[in-house]
Amino acid sequence: MLGNLAIGAGAGGGYSTLLILVVFLGLMYFLMLRPQQKQQKKHKDMMSQLKKGDHVITISRLHGVIDEINQADQTVTLDCDGIYLVFDLRAIAQVTSQAPQAVTAPVSADTTSASADTPAENTDEAASDEPAEKTDDESAK
Repeated sequence: MLGNLAIGAGAGGGYSTLLILVVFLGLMYFLMLRPQQKQQKKHKDMMSQLKKGDHVITISRLHGVIDEINQADQTVTLDCDGIYLVFDLRAIAQVTSQAPQAVTAPVSADTTSASADTPAENTDEAASDEPAEKTDDESAK
């Protein structure tokens, strides 16, 4: 009779052990594997956006500027103060600053914002500690 009770208790314990194992594997996925997958996707996106002129840091903490990217060989040439070094694309750890985008034309003084309709004396800029800029009429006096 005691043997039957021990067998019945062991069978119920198997389900709880299996349940604990499944919960443990689920927690391990969400706490360890999923964040790593997100980080890998972010790094892959960063690598696809690399271009000439970007300032980068390699995995060995070498700072340089991208001079050339060879997608066929999966290599990148870095300019490190006049010394050109070739690295594997996977050696790029992070991008510190992007290459400047297309230069836009400077805004001329004739095309100012809507605040140009109001006189400078009525704006907060005139009340600041900095002296107001003189116009052509004032500087001619």
